Amino acid sequence: MTSTGIRLHAPAPGWFIAADVVVVGSGVAGLTAALRCDAAGLRTVVVTKARLDDGSTRWAQGGIAAALGEGDTPEQHLDDTLVAGAGLCDEEAVRILVTEGPDAVRRLIATGAHFDESEAGDLELTREGGHHRRRIAHAGGDATGAEISRALVEAVRARGLRTVENALVLDLLTDADGRTAGVNLHVMGEGQHDGVGAVHAPAVVLATGGMGQVYSATTNPSVSTGDGVALALRAGAEVSDLEFVQFHPTVLFLGPDAEGQQPLVSEAVRGEGAHLVDADGVRFMVGQHELAELAPRDIVAKGIMRRMQEQGAEHMYLDARRFGADMWEHRFPTILAACRSHGIDPVTEPVPVSPAAHYASGGVRTDSHGRTTVPGLYACGEVACTGVHGANRLASNSLLEGLVYAERIAADIAGRHEEKSLHARVPSPVAYPEQPVHPLLPAEARFAIQRVMSDGAGVLRSAASLETAADRLERLHSDARDTLAEHGKTAEPGVDTWEATNLLCVARVLVAAARLREETRGCHWREDHADRDDTDWSRHIVVRLNPDRTLALRTTDTADFPPTHPQALDFARTGGTPMHQQAPRTQEQ
Repeated sequence: MTSTGIRLHAPAPGWFIAADVVVVGSGVAGLTAALRCDAAGLRTVVVTKARLDDGSTRWAQGGIAAALGEGDTPEQHLDDTLVAGAGLCDEEAVRILVTEGPDAVRRLIATGAHFDESEAGDLELTREGGHHRRRIAHAGGDATGAEISRALVEAVRARGLRTVENALVLDLLTDADGRTAGVNLHVMGEGQHDGVGAVHAPAVVLATGGMGQVYSATTNPSVSTGDGVALALRAGAEVSDLEFVQFHPTVLFLGPDAEGQQPLVSEAVRGEGAHLVDADGVRFMVGQHELAELAPRDIVAKGIMRRMQEQGAEHMYLDARRFGADMWEHRFPTILAACRSHGIDPVTEPVPVSPAAHYASGGVRTDSHGRTTVPGLYACGEVACTGVHGANRLASNSLLEGLVYAERIAADIAGRHEEKSLHARVPSPVAYPEQPVHPLLPAEARFAIQRVMSDGAGVLRSAASLETAADRLERLHSDARDTLAEHGKTAEPGVDTWEATNLLCVARVLVAAARLREETRGCHWREDHADRDDTDWSRHIVVRLNPDRTLALRTTDTADFPPTHPQALDFARTGGTPMHQQAPRTQEQ
């Protein structure tokens, strides 16, 4: 696999750092990978877009799932994950997750994370949608992510790892052979480094989080602009399953015109017995699934949307009044405070909720060691597509996936470094292009992209809505491309224009994949193809970016992922590895 040669328009790097590995992102996946690499003696640099503790992990409320309770087993956890994934999980990837998960959580606890315990000193486990057992470990009631982030950040600082905060990573650097040679990045504000620089390293770990900001309403923080997926595409890596965007069923409804990050009402609230009701107090999820309100998220989100359509309502309600003030204050203090800050008291009234963009089940395609299709480039956490989540992520599997696969990545990098210790490779990046090779969008395009995606590629999709979305996105792209071609100009390089350009990149891939998948499966809901089609669509859509900025789409032959290493990829392209016999589709990028 070789680089596309496409890079964001940016000044040439003005400063450099040398390392063995650079980790991009500071959530549970990124910091776990960094700590394990550092422990293996590797010179490790952590780059993060905001402060170390400002990533998506700290917003996680419910907890982390693992077979830690009495009577629970990895096999039961595997079964629940496969059911939630709607036939598209890679079973081997899931088996790795559930078998290595319990010990990974114990190592996290040993690192310093404190989870809620019972009076007897055992982990206090709760239950969430799709789980048949209580296996969700939580902290601070509903502040699990914040506690995990605190513990890992403290560990990173205690070990003295080199960190570069407030830095937006722009593009992957590669050598003449197409191997990873580091990243270039822009540091915002004052500090030891400022402006565009580079970290030279033979291994890069993408742990940049998701792309929730591609929609108007999301639970994701403002930094979740799909930077890692866009970087990987420009580097020539393959991405998969981007059409499977999970919309969390119960997000605090702040009005039909609310935009940006919305307060999440954790699934654990339903796990503790709260009911979904309509304005008349009717529990509409009863009879739709054996688990009612605790069905997998895609089913609950669809149930809410259907009821809203039937009644012409803008939202439904989550009724947890029977909890009482004491349980709300001790078990869900964060959610209680968020509701009250918006004038809603869940102790005495039902909470208005509606679905909002929450989690990307797809991302940069990896193998079981986190390796992408670009040599030396790894990915873990929400930016990655390991095959674990399939068409719909099981609740609270995200933190566990980041933890388990980050450890596997660190082990792989350490092993490869040890093998080459006598002949360590010093990366020599190819020269940075003097002229802009990718047009930048103006900053205001971000809001246009969000409106397009919310209107045409949200919870409900159809051929017509997706075609309209694709056309509107194409016009945004064409305008920027034509301006560059005709006048040699592009939007001024900067964080806002880089983010908008990245959002357009991932939006176009998402819409292209959603148009191709003509069925309803998991969190991909096509109104014009209402049924699941296992005959034609028990397979993954894989996308890569061509040097001419077109998108090449192909499908795998089964739900299992093919290998990612170069020899296997070459073998696949010559017919060695079975692929769905369908001509690759190309769309202009």
